[in-house]
Amino acid sequence: MTIKRQRKPFFIPLSSMSDVAFLLLIFIMLVSLMSYRREVKIAYPEGETAKKTSAGKNMEIWIDRTGGLYLDGYPCTLGDIEDAVGDRYRNAPDTRLHIIADRDTPFREVQKVLEILQLLQYRVVSFVVKNAI
Repeated sequence: MTIKRQRKPFFIPLSSMSDVAFLLLIFIMLVSLMSYRREVKIAYPEGETAKKTSAGKNMEIWIDRTGGLYLDGYPCTLGDIEDAVGDRYRNAPDTRLHIIADRDTPFREVQKVLEILQLLQYRVVSFVVKNAI
């Protein structure tokens, strides 16, 4: 007895492709947000010369016009800055510290941060300004 095979046409279901594309889009959006750099909105002071540094080894202290402190974009206190700078110096002494202050920030607020850095004897410090040219 011979068995007849019935050939069915090959079919790829396309109804779930839109779901897969949507999930892939969500995954890409979430992964891209992981490397998001937090910034504080400030008006940069102007400078005449500029020097570029490697962004991977930088630590940023932001000071807004009211004297609010931010460490790498997150709100903090002077004690938090002292702890973080001390830890970073022990682990990677060549880390460059950037102080980014608003143009209208009173200098006494910047001086508080500089006093902490002086006590820690941290010497790789840059002031970030906007190029005037």
